[in-house]
Amino acid sequence: MTESSRKKVLILTYYWPPSGGSGVQRWLKFAKFMREFGYEPMIYTADEAEYPSIDESLYRDIPPNLTVLRKKVWEPYKLYKWFTFQKKGHRINTGFLNKDKKGGLAEKISVWIRGNLFIPDARKFWIKPSVRYLTRYLKDHPVNVLVSTGPPHSLHLIACKVSERLKLPWVADFRDPWTKIDFYQDLMLGARANRKHQRLERKVLVSANAVTVISQQMKQQFEEMGCRNIRVITNGFDPEDFYPANNGPAAETPQPEGEKDQGFSFVHIGSIVPSRNPVVFWNALSELVRENHDFARDLHVKLAGAIDHSVYRSLEKANLEDRTEIIDYLPHKEAIAVLKNARVLLLLINDTPNARGILTGKIFEYMSSGRPVLAIGPTDGEVAKVLRETGTGQIVDFHDKDGLKNMILDLYGRFREGNLMVTAKNLDRYSRRTLTGKMTELFGDLLDDTIR
Repeated sequence: MTESSRKKVLILTYYWPPSGGSGVQRWLKFAKFMREFGYEPMIYTADEAEYPSIDESLYRDIPPNLTVLRKKVWEPYKLYKWFTFQKKGHRINTGFLNKDKKGGLAEKISVWIRGNLFIPDARKFWIKPSVRYLTRYLKDHPVNVLVSTGPPHSLHLIACKVSERLKLPWVADFRDPWTKIDFYQDLMLGARANRKHQRLERKVLVSANAVTVISQQMKQQFEEMGCRNIRVITNGFDPEDFYPANNGPAAETPQPEGEKDQGFSFVHIGSIVPSRNPVVFWNALSELVRENHDFARDLHVKLAGAIDHSVYRSLEKANLEDRTEIIDYLPHKEAIAVLKNARVLLLLINDTPNARGILTGKIFEYMSSGRPVLAIGPTDGEVAKVLRETGTGQIVDFHDKDGLKNMILDLYGRFREGNLMVTAKNLDRYSRRTLTGKMTELFGDLLDDTIR
């Protein structure tokens, strides 16, 4: 199919290479496979953005000759860094992660300003110029479908205005919740700011022609707010990231052994914010080290990504510093290599009221690695359900130290026997290519409705 015969989809996303991190993966992968389903992706993104991490290796996933429109974005982070005495070149952390220490008064004031004055987020100043630019551009370069992905949710407000002006079918994609996100209560919102967040969120949900979310709980929450045409399209994994030579072996067969870590390693990829700090895990390891000489000799913990200061304190208290390797942010390709070499992959769910509905993006890459997953979180949540249906791991409750110790010892016994490989099942439904097919089916439905 030629480019001229494909229907065009304009995707509004703040995160795009060279941005690293989880936020960029979803629509980078959709764009990678979209042409196979008869759609030509186009990207609108920020120029000179303040990304938490940089990963230039992701450029390799961008389809050739892709149209990428960039417009400079003004963000208040230079003022934030000056106000909180941070060094020039320091990158803004995600969520409420603080690598060094607890925030002082300046940090608290900046959080209040963020929540109450920058609504819906710090990219609010990008909304009006983006609407003007895209309205002009699309009159001369028409597209069939408009997509916005958030957070940041300012992207949805841009798409809402453009869709209204040009009568374009619009899909609002939520990678994370808005007012239901786990740190929403930490934004120190006043009543007026809270009402504005709620009003803008509802406007997006009822104005979009369709809404896509990554979990069933998000779907239920948005339906309760009045959203009707909503579909769950989860995150996923790209087999080509793991097996580029042959485009991936069959998902139902055991994967070939690689050069794995020498010891009994637990590996976690990604940031660990305070609500994700697994104190029960550190305590369980600490007790097992004291109780089992062989276990103490073999244990190695590897944390790759930004780590909150509370994690350092927990490791120190549990006397695990000498057994823990902390690695700065890794480019995606290198992170895949680290998790493939792991013995056990550690998956941490935020210990927050919405924990049951969290379906973290990294779980899908974990599951496709052939390594067992040990998750800490709700045993009746969405992560637990996915682990059960794929047979790729087990989960233990946040506070079940004894159950966790038993699981760790069972995994250690399998490690000593050389029997830690996992044979996944039902994994293909989470491949990025399959999920792109689901997304383009939605586009087709919207276009059919427009014709009618």
